[in-house]
Amino acid sequence: MIVGLHGKIVHKEPSFVHIDVNGVVYEVFISLHTFSALGSDRVSLYTTHIIREDAQLLFGFLEMSEKKLFERLIKISGVGPKVAMAICSTYTPTQFATVINNKDMNGVKKVPGIGPKSAGRILVELNGFDAEILGGAESSSGSLAFSQASEALEALGFKKDKIAKALTACEGEDTASLVKGALKLLQTI
Repeated sequence: MIVGLHGKIVHKEPSFVHIDVNGVVYEVFISLHTFSALGSDRVSLYTTHIIREDAQLLFGFLEMSEKKLFERLIKISGVGPKVAMAICSTYTPTQFATVINNKDMNGVKKVPGIGPKSAGRILVELNGFDAEILGGAESSSGSLAFSQASEALEALGFKKDKIAKALTACEGEDTASLVKGALKLLQTI
């Protein structure tokens, strides 16, 4: 599995970029947000590697939150990589989290290729994911500790939306103190 690439940009267009990594050139599909943030020389991208019967595709993201949103979207029945990338091109993860939080059906339908049925399914399937995205964005200084604590609590069986709410209310800079604080709060939620 290819989970990231670091290399020289050989060619770029709004929907994809060619990256030379030590003599091997990869074609990576990107969102419009990633395209607009790319420089002209070197780049580091988080990638999602999708292997199908007829193709191997790489989707690249500058931000881990965008990659997480993309990966969560493609797990929804009827939402493929093209639609997920259209959502990532239309909204930043934080903007899309707000759309989900507000249960804004029209906001989801603004994305090209999404009709009323798909919009409803996406809102239902992503219920609670908004808290995970927003919680991670609010804790950017300790984002590694925040994400590690979130994964640890998820492994213990807690729901993602409750984890994000508890961690956002916690004080602490390291993973252990975040987990301890969140466990105390999760008992009351």
